[in-house]
Formats: sequence, structure tokens, C-alpha cells
Amino acid sequence: MNILLVEDDAMLAAAIRERARQEGLAIDHAGDADGARLLLIDHVYSVILLDLGLPGESGLALLRSLRAAYNATPVIILTARARMSERIAGLDAGADDYLVKPFEFNELWARMRAVTRRSEGKTVPLLACRNVVLDVARQAVRCDGQPVTLSAYEYRTLLAFMERPGHIIARSHLESLIYGAHGDVESNTVAVFIHQLRRKLGEDIVETVHGQGYRLGSARHELDPRPRAPGVRPGAGVLLDLRRRRGGGVHRQQ
Repeated sequence: MNILLVEDDAMLAAAIRERARQEGLAIDHAGDADGARLLLIDHVYSVILLDLGLPGESGLALLRSLRAAYNATPVIILTARARMSERIAGLDAGADDYLVKPFEFNELWARMRAVTRRSEGKTVPLLACRNVVLDVARQAVRCDGQPVTLSAYEYRTLLAFMERPGHIIARSHLESLIYGAHGDVESNTVAVFIHQLRRKLGEDIVETVHGQGYRLGSARHELDPRPRAPGVRPGAGVLLDLRRRRGGGVHRQQ
């Protein structure tokens, strides 16, 4: 089991990491939402342990953004907030379980096992446009059935377009989708990412709409709930729903 712990209490985080090590579990630690996002770019986790009272962006806001981005990794909220209304808010935002501090480690491990068991068989979408398929759970892209390596920012650029088929995205909006609200943006980076996507996935993957912005290459987009056999190319603009495969101060520990 590979765990992401998002907790700003250094003493509690150190205790959880040590107990996880004793149990033979791999665990990464982030002290805030930004650190968690950095880890989630390159790593797939079995479960996320999330504190709500983080500095800066709250744990609840982070959870909502993960679910909005189709990240279905099981999340257990760890918090001192015991009010029923706060528990309900966390569960409604997409949490799988809620554990109030202080807690027993054996109960935490049992809850982790339970949510990972329940997560088996859940579905998350595969976004597809003609011969390009984006697996949002694994953050993987295939073109003509072959894997394509994208940088983290190239992946975010492609995801922004494939989540909004047919919509023109202004450059400024695209920058915010790629970098977030607090990212540093250089003047030509969006053009560079689009150039790289065209080079790797085909010139028509992104269309330039002069004076307005960009959009996903022209194609009809629809929902197709039927799983496709591996290697079978889906039709243009299909949103596939396949069996889930669990898919971001930072610490990594084995």
C-alpha cells in the first residue's frame, strides 16, 4: 500500500510515518495542499490521509479539486473537527471516510484497508478524441494504441482541452488551468505546450481560433459507457468509463 499523508502537524506526521514504516507501508508526506499536488503529479497512491486544517488552501478545497479532476483515490479525512456538519461536508466533498483525532493507529490501518477494498471496481473516465486516449486515473496518454510520454504541464494542457470538447479556451484561462491560481507563467509557455502536443499527437489535436484562443481538434463528443477491449481504437470524441485503476516540505519514505 502506497500512502500520501497531507498533514501540517509535524509531530503527528512523524508519528504516522514511523508507524507506517514499522508496518512495512510506503508513505509520502506533504505539509500543505501545494506539496500534495506536487507529489500527485508523478505518483499514484492507494489512499490519501488528509487533514482539513491545512495552512493556506484548506484540505476540503484540495479534496474538491481532486474529485473535480477525476482523481478517485480513496481519501480518509484526519481532523480534530468533530462536529457532525463538518463530517457531512467532508463526505459530501468526496471523502471515503472520516477519522477524528486523536485516534488509534490500528483503527487507521483498518479503515485504510476498508476504503481500498471498497475502491476496487469503481470506475473513472477515459477521455478520448479519435486516436488519442487519456487515462485520468493513471495520468497516461496513448495515441494509436501506443503510450506517449508527456511532461506534467503538457498533460495538464491536454486534459484541459479534453475536459472541454468543442469549447474555445482563452489563453489566460488555459494558463490558470495549467498552472493554478498561484503559478508563475512565462509569456510563451502555453504556445510551447501546444506545439509539443501537436508534435507528439498530431497537428490537428489542438485548433487555434484566431483572436479567441484554442480548442480541441474538431470531433463529435459523446458518452459511451461500453468498455472497449485493449488495443481497440474508440471513435472520435468518446468518453469511456472503464474499471478503475488507482492513480499527486515533501517527504518520500519506503
